[in-house]
Amino acid sequence: MQHITYDAVNAQLCWVDAIRALEEGHRAPKAELGDMFLGPAEATLLNRGAYIEGLGYGVKAVTVFGANPQRGLPTVQGAMFLFSPEDGQLRAIIESRLITEWKTAADSVLGARLLARPDAQSLLIVGAGTVAASLVRAYSGGIPGLTRIQVWARRGDQAEALAAQMAAEGFAVQVASDLQEAAGKADIISTATMARQPVLLGDWIAPGTHVDLIGAFKPDMREADDALITKGRLFVDSRDTTLHHIGELMQPLAAGVLSESDVRGDFYDLVAGAPGREAPDDITVFKNGGGAHLDLMMARYIASVV
Repeated sequence: MQHITYDAVNAQLCWVDAIRALEEGHRAPKAELGDMFLGPAEATLLNRGAYIEGLGYGVKAVTVFGANPQRGLPTVQGAMFLFSPEDGQLRAIIESRLITEWKTAADSVLGARLLARPDAQSLLIVGAGTVAASLVRAYSGGIPGLTRIQVWARRGDQAEALAAQMAAEGFAVQVASDLQEAAGKADIISTATMARQPVLLGDWIAPGTHVDLIGAFKPDMREADDALITKGRLFVDSRDTTLHHIGELMQPLAAGVLSESDVRGDFYDLVAGAPGREAPDDITVFKNGGGAHLDLMMARYIASVV
């Protein structure tokens, strides 16, 4: 049984291989999923489990404590347990930070590879936290044609700090001062915020843009307004983990602005060859909702590297 920590393994991983692991995982039979939440909203234990025939079993158990940054601790802490498909043996315990960072960004870049224009050259990242940093690395590795990466954040100093951090790693990242202007010029927009109200408006988005929505992971959270959700061809990573779980879709569904049939496909559909972008001027909107099956796919990749 392997015990795999972030610091020991992170530098050995490759974004192209991580993205491929998610794509190949969706060629396997569809996953069985189950989630469990315990505790108060501000101090929750979350268990997410998945079984995929031929790939095995996985459970990610984490605590989510909203006040932890004030204590100098991570908000999310825990581990991923990977079990063998042949005999159920515990194969690896993997630090949850490693799974979440690589799975989240690889999820978004796989979406972009399937849906964005092949000639996309410019990326705008909305938000300047930990996820934004991994998006710079993942998009740079997975979409090699990018020639410009910009970042915007409500606090300009956070965007400046991220740009400096990325420069130290060899990535050229510019700071965008005007979100509306930057959004109107980007080929790909990736949002990674903690917004409760939309920060990205449909009226700003130019034809041909691919929009990658990551941040809204609770029922009361939104990053895109109804105009954007209904303006483009809408896709998700997993219908099972997004439609009735995440505010980005739950709220417009409840308001009657959106119907379930408006979601044109998920990764299982797209990887199997279902149509994604049909014309260069299409706006494609992709909701990254995550899920234990994606954690399992990523855990298998990480364990194979060690």
